[in-house]
Amino acid sequence: MKLNQVTVAVNAIEPAVAFYRGMGLRLIVLSPHYARFECPDGDATFSLHLAPDPVPQHATVIYFECDDLDDRVARLREQGFEFTQLPRDERWLWREARIKDPSGNEICLYFAGENRKNPPWRLQDA
Repeated sequence: MKLNQVTVAVNAIEPAVAFYRGMGLRLIVLSPHYARFECPDGDATFSLHLAPDPVPQHATVIYFECDDLDDRVARLREQGFEFTQLPRDERWLWREARIKDPSGNEICLYFAGENRKNPPWRLQDA
């Protein structure tokens, strides 16, 4: 089984599309209530759908792994993106930065390397 895509609810399509395009995702489908993107690396896609009600805060955290995390965050900040957390090393051995999309969905840009799937505490039978 492979993960195909993740779809996230947003309050408005146009500002969300602009935000995610600015983050580096490639828009491949667009309608008044839906947008789908290709991620720059890998085979997964990411999509947005227009929520019928306001998107609840803290309902979703979206993780995008970046091999060039610090440089990417610096470039995005130069473009005007405002981060709620700049890159820092976390106790779970990931380096993370955080930002919110126009609907308030939290996005974690991170680098974990080998620790993404194989942290020291990984279950041995997994």
